[in-house]
Amino acid sequence: MFIKKEVINALEQGKPVVALESTIISHGMPYPQNVNTALALEKIIADLGAVPATIGIIDGEIIVGMNGEQIEAFGKRKGIRKVSRRDLPIVVAKKGWGATTVAATMIIAEKAGIEIFVTGGIGGVHRHAQQTFDISADLEEMGMTNVTIVSAGAKAILDLPLTLEYLETKGVTVLSYQSEQFANFYSRESGLKVEDTVVTPEEAALIIKAKRDMQIRGAILISNPVPEPLAMPKKEIDQAIETALANAEREKIKGKAVTPFLLKEIASLTKGKSLDTNIALIENNARLGAAIAIALAGLKQL
Repeated sequence: MFIKKEVINALEQGKPVVALESTIISHGMPYPQNVNTALALEKIIADLGAVPATIGIIDGEIIVGMNGEQIEAFGKRKGIRKVSRRDLPIVVAKKGWGATTVAATMIIAEKAGIEIFVTGGIGGVHRHAQQTFDISADLEEMGMTNVTIVSAGAKAILDLPLTLEYLETKGVTVLSYQSEQFANFYSRESGLKVEDTVVTPEEAALIIKAKRDMQIRGAILISNPVPEPLAMPKKEIDQAIETALANAEREKIKGKAVTPFLLKEIASLTKGKSLDTNIALIENNARLGAAIAIALAGLKQL
């Protein structure tokens, strides 16, 4: 595993570091928005005083802290494998290129010693999972890996009530930032109440520190709703999702291909508005993630 010197120095000195995934580059957005967004996230985090660490796999080497050239290559390259826990040893052994999902990014971040990880939305329980058993490995990973995830909830294409039930079963600490509801990715409100709310990055940092001090294994998920001016109307996005899901079923899209297909379909159906919201929400998550990482670094120095 290669860790960028700037990231190593920050970790050794107790400075704030924020992990970023690479799936958003290779599977979440088209070029050049994918590269522009990845670089913008790094700049947001750095400008706030934390060190960004984009994680990916290049020629079988796990990179913690990809540089601009590597991010550009990721954005242009076709056929990069979407990598979760099960795929990591295969891609490394075969010296392939891999884009890390939430689960894989968590594994690598924990091994590198990075607590805070920013993403757009987590994976979860898919609709009709009672018949298909289609449940993201992200949720299983959260039950056993010590990383804090800042996201705009779970992807809106999922079954959000079942996703929250699964997280509870796995003992994942779920917090909502300045809202009583679980974030609904493209829109702010899901109608699902979260029991515990935090109103400042410092409050979130105190909970993270308490969980780690108590040596309770597992993730902390911080639901961060997209800002109101940038959110899509729930009715509009729900309609687009239903159409996209029907299209996926008609074309028999399965497994890891489902989420990229649906995101592309939804972007087309909303004439690009969903992509704009997707970029806005992850930038919002980056700002919060950096603030929490800074607050947590301060606590550890007390």
